[in-house]
Amino acid sequence: MTIPTATGTVLDRILEARIREVEHRKKVLPETALKYGVKAATPLRDFSAALLRPGINVIAELKPASPSRGVIRDPFDPIELGTSLEAAGAVALSVLTEGEFFRGSLKNLRDARKSVQLPVLRKDFIFDPWQVWETRANDADSFLLIVATLRDAQLTELIRLGRELGMEPVVEVHTREELVRALTAGAKIVGVNNRNLKTLDVRVETSFELIDQIPEDCIAVSESGIRTFGELAKLREAGFDAFLVGTRLMLTPDPAGALTDLLGGKSRGA
Repeated sequence: MTIPTATGTVLDRILEARIREVEHRKKVLPETALKYGVKAATPLRDFSAALLRPGINVIAELKPASPSRGVIRDPFDPIELGTSLEAAGAVALSVLTEGEFFRGSLKNLRDARKSVQLPVLRKDFIFDPWQVWETRANDADSFLLIVATLRDAQLTELIRLGRELGMEPVVEVHTREELVRALTAGAKIVGVNNRNLKTLDVRVETSFELIDQIPEDCIAVSESGIRTFGELAKLREAGFDAFLVGTRLMLTPDPAGALTDLLGGKSRGA
């Protein structure tokens, strides 16, 4: 078992729960079985290419709950959400699969992906190579790595394994120090999370503060706290290629309509 790094934040409780769950699941489903599952997985969709399309590229996140807000959406239908958000202009989906704190599941990921033509990101707390195999075996096209929870050697190993399986991971950072670590490990998709891990406060300014340090040959993604078309436009002008939006969509009765509004009431490429 590869143990993640303590963060001194609410993440520690989540990681402790994930460690217990992964330890159990590895006994039930050994890596050898997952490798057979990978061979039977559906063909990969190009996640990186989706984030580099012309226009404003939104990764729409399917999230039933969060530690900071509790239940966000109930009932939660990943198929209906996925199809409607694709029609509204999302270029990719992000699906929460952590169960205890976010009420997510791998079934939600599989159901959402089967319902759309978009690439799908697995959003979870990944720290063990076994989870990367599990991710591809469940048909995901990419996955999240949180720099704050990983040692340098872990980060490098997980990026490498993801690429071996055809998945370029989104490597998430919150600070300049984490960004340096991500780039040193070879990250090609860098996600800047605007949420402070210690306070859970959200500052979109975090993205503006870090964008100049992200190389041109990396795909830059701004995550969390984006609420208006104006903010999207400014972030796009600053150099971000894509934007991950979840709570803003999930809290509304009509997530597809909210996405249309967020895109300025236009089609994605307009």
